[in-house]
Amino acid sequence: LSSSSRVLPECFVIGVVRSGTTSLYHYLGQHPCIASSAYDELGYFDDNFHLGINWYKSLFPTKSTKNKIIKKYGKFLTYDVTPFYIYNPLVARRISESFPNAKIISNLRNPIDRAYSNYNDTLEMGDIKIPFEEVVQIAMDEIDKNKSKLNDEAYIVDTFYENVLARGFYADQLKIWFEKFQKKQLLIIPSEDLAQKTDEILSKVFEFLDLPYFKIKDFTKHNKREYLPMKNETRELLIEFYQPYNEKLYSLI
Repeated sequence: LSSSSRVLPECFVIGVVRSGTTSLYHYLGQHPCIASSAYDELGYFDDNFHLGINWYKSLFPTKSTKNKIIKKYGKFLTYDVTPFYIYNPLVARRISESFPNAKIISNLRNPIDRAYSNYNDTLEMGDIKIPFEEVVQIAMDEIDKNKSKLNDEAYIVDTFYENVLARGFYADQLKIWFEKFQKKQLLIIPSEDLAQKTDEILSKVFEFLDLPYFKIKDFTKHNKREYLPMKNETRELLIEFYQPYNEKLYSLI
């Protein structure tokens, strides 16, 4: 009912899972020119698109809030953080059609560490009970077996990128975003830098968003997990596995 009095986002944080996107959601909301959405992982452009634009608008600040912030600070911005957007070509098309001038941000984490973090997350939730080494072998076999299906968009989104290793194929996921948006509209953040040099990275983010520098007060890392280190031989195996995919990413960005 309140949708007509609300604004829509100008910025989208599209991924990746287990890369600090929840922390970034909380960091961005501390800037005086930025008002956050109701929560992160809205998922409107994929799972919740059927709920309609008025549902989506209801999750964002009011026009009154926007006007107050502009009056006080000169600029205003709100944003959508959903780390599953990155690997869905339909999402890229939908956002580019509705928001052609949008700013797109993606956290990218070392794909090996991202996979291991994702594994430990599912292990903690009880969704998986086998060792990581076994998960890696199963994932590699599935990727090799299903290469012929990668032209099927539904398969890619619903099945392929549920694979814990395939989620680290960043170049393949970002390709359509680079096709749909100008390079100046895209910002890639190493999640390791976001964690270790937070203020420096946020300075780059605010500059990218055309906002004045602001030093946030709360640097709390959200959804942080503690777990046993990966076996060295497993890491060596994955370094070799990801090498060609990482080289594609370097070429792209």
